Amino acid sequence: MPDIIQLLPDHVANQIAAGEVVQRPASVVKELLENAIDAEATQIKLLIKDAGKVLIQVIDNGKGMSQTDARLCFERHATSKIKKAEDLFNINTKGFRGEALASIAAIAHVTLKTRQESQELGTSIRVEGSEVKSQESVSTPKGTSIAVKNLFYNIPARRNFLKSNTIETRHIVNEFQRVALVHPNISFSFYHNDNEIYNLVASNLRQRIVAILGKKTNEKLVPINESTDIVAIEGFITKPEFAKKKRGEQFFFVNNRFIKNAYLNHAVTSAFEGLLAQGYYPSYFLYLTVPTKSIDINIHPTKTEIKFDDEKTLYAILRSTIKHSLGQYNVAPALDFDRDASMDTPYEFKNKHISTPKVSVNPDFNPFNAQKTRPTNFQQKASNWESLYTGIDVENIEVESEPVNSSMFTEEKSTHKTYQIQNKYIVSNIKSGVVYINQNLAHQRILYEEFLENSTVNEAASQQLLFPLTLAFSKDDVRIIEEIKSDLESIGFIFETISEEAVVVKGIPVNISESQITTIIEQLLDDIKNDVPDTSFSQLDIMAKSFAKSLAIKTGTKLDAKEQEEIVNKLFLCKEANYSPFGKKTFVIINIQEIDKQFNN
Repeated sequence: MPDIIQLLPDHVANQIAAGEVVQRPASVVKELLENAIDAEATQIKLLIKDAGKVLIQVIDNGKGMSQTDARLCFERHATSKIKKAEDLFNINTKGFRGEALASIAAIAHVTLKTRQESQELGTSIRVEGSEVKSQESVSTPKGTSIAVKNLFYNIPARRNFLKSNTIETRHIVNEFQRVALVHPNISFSFYHNDNEIYNLVASNLRQRIVAILGKKTNEKLVPINESTDIVAIEGFITKPEFAKKKRGEQFFFVNNRFIKNAYLNHAVTSAFEGLLAQGYYPSYFLYLTVPTKSIDINIHPTKTEIKFDDEKTLYAILRSTIKHSLGQYNVAPALDFDRDASMDTPYEFKNKHISTPKVSVNPDFNPFNAQKTRPTNFQQKASNWESLYTGIDVENIEVESEPVNSSMFTEEKSTHKTYQIQNKYIVSNIKSGVVYINQNLAHQRILYEEFLENSTVNEAASQQLLFPLTLAFSKDDVRIIEEIKSDLESIGFIFETISEEAVVVKGIPVNISESQITTIIEQLLDDIKNDVPDTSFSQLDIMAKSFAKSLAIKTGTKLDAKEQEEIVNKLFLCKEANYSPFGKKTFVIINIQEIDKQFNN
């Protein structure tokens, strides 16, 4: 038989490698920013157009490259970071595989301009699909500028799988933040479609965190600092009262490299045990420095996963360090057994006799007297407080008030008897058998259709707040709120002002309480970051889904008979009663024949 194994051409091998290294535009941003840092740059500029699909450009003032290095850097496994296998366990740079530029050049149009400080002229190279189109000497500033255009131009299937510009931009912002947070000594600037997103000057770690996440972040931070032979830990955690329902602001850095590690994350959350409400997560910015020989970075193309020699010891040190800081800065409650209880009472009151206070009253005073006059002899001393209430017929007092209705729904006559099971399902009888309704999913469907109807058909009703509510958000979140402001107003929100880091709300939809606003908007922002399409109608749809998910009756909530009936009646008036807004069944019907079979077997 003829031989069937053959070597793949370089451009094909590069495209295969690109599938692992370059998953989306954010992957290119990460690789180029890390290369600039490895080049010892002190100023780095990132330029993006159309979420990186049209242009990604990184300009730095680093060391630059010689003419030979500029040409060689686009070859596979060409790197200046390591020379032998042993170097993999002594890595002090961001990159080391030598695959990034080769992979990027295989699936995009790349233009590289670079110059070393000792050279008068630099080098310009243009590469398209791994093929070098031109190379020439040019006049260019010291450092390197690399522009990546038309990403995935020769892999249309991969380009079609990219998400909307909003989502891809969000991923780019995340990568930019991860790099900027770990290098506060470097100046970063970020422009998207010629709009400045970030302009970060060189500073210390706390200032960099505040510059990225907003001024309000400063008051939330609690310092962390511990040094042992195994690991040195520094950074910040946030106070328990600022915990969030999402895990967004959680950053682990090991040897100046962003990582994801569920085991270490558990160490942090366990340190907050007893301080956080259920379903809330702390934010943290933790920087771990460990010996390079004790970790293995080379286990994943994105380098976000690391293997440690002794994870259990790291877990214990991290947990105890955080608990120590929470106590040291009086964040966690503590018992002080050395406290002198005698110091609690002022000295002048130490031995003072306690007597019944004297009260002066006028039993003849009538506030409803038409003459509006008071008797002159109204002073009467009451030596015993019980005497103030003698002669009052409590049983015959008439009080004008409305009957209190604790139900969350209006009262209506029911045609079906309902029952609640496990505080999760509502059971009701129908002609063909029995229907089991999931109260959470059913209420989601009801609220979803109500929000859509109010925003598209009816005029949304708003309730004015007595005092405007000021909500603090990061700059990114404020930008998203500005983009969807008109849609939020269409469902009943009224904004007084929107500044760089805060939003002032003076009106909210009638079916939302003031205490729910922060949770609802945070949930909405998270949903938009991950799933908002480009069309305005779809944004309204995402909002309706997000609000329905936040406000729906939770599993485990006990409902009275009226509330159960209201859920049943409103669900079957919905246009699409069978499914929740997220495609899950809202109810299941078990007919009489199926029940009979259970007894006839």
